[in-house]
Amino acid sequence: MALPDFTMRQLLEAGVHFGHQTHRWNPKMEKFIYGDRNGIHIIDLTQTVPLLHQALVQIRDVVAAGGRVLFVGTKRQASEPIAQAAQQCAQYYMNHRWLGGTLTNWKTISNSIRRLRELEELFEGEARGLTKKELLNLTRERDKLQLSIGGIKDMGGVPDLMVVIDTNKEEIAIQEARKLGIPVVAILDSNCDPDDIAFPIPGNDDAARAISLYCDLISRAVIDGISQSQGASGVDIGAAVEPAAEVLPEAAADAS
Repeated sequence: MALPDFTMRQLLEAGVHFGHQTHRWNPKMEKFIYGDRNGIHIIDLTQTVPLLHQALVQIRDVVAAGGRVLFVGTKRQASEPIAQAAQQCAQYYMNHRWLGGTLTNWKTISNSIRRLRELEELFEGEARGLTKKELLNLTRERDKLQLSIGGIKDMGGVPDLMVVIDTNKEEIAIQEARKLGIPVVAILDSNCDPDDIAFPIPGNDDAARAISLYCDLISRAVIDGISQSQGASGVDIGAAVEPAAEVLPEAAADAS
């Protein structure tokens, strides 16, 4: 494995350079703006290329050191690519709606994860003795929990790095990461605030092709990190790319 390569042409073809209308910009992004065309800001890809590379190196290094990466993208066009990328590299994701306190109140989130697991175990069995109405209600509860926290149920604690597609949409998530000192890799469109983003990547955060490109590169960087951390010991990387389940208090007590 190796850190994924990408070219300026790939970024151009994916529309990474297209920002928002000039009147919608955030002046803090001025240093990343090349100019404007037909009322649309053009992002300076000569800055995007090295910054994207730097972010990929950081992602790889965090994972190589045993760290966890949380992908966050709850907007419509990011939801599916975010989930696919995280699953492909055995990491974690929030792609439906950010739940306030996901990072800063992990104990409460752990309770919800425990409940989701209980329901999954129930439905893996025969769920005997339940009425149709009870089954329907439990199914709805399970599906709701799966939608909101299914992507983080095996995370086992707060992540070591967070990857964000739209900083305006995911403002609360970024605030929580900042509070806990979790570094953030973020795609920054022309209307975003780059302050406190440890690893900024100037680029279009709306175009489907651009989002897919980011997700693919980041996922491959994670896999490279896993390869680095496990390859030397002869571990089969293909078999090893599987998230470890969180050990909940009850399970730990039972094990002892």
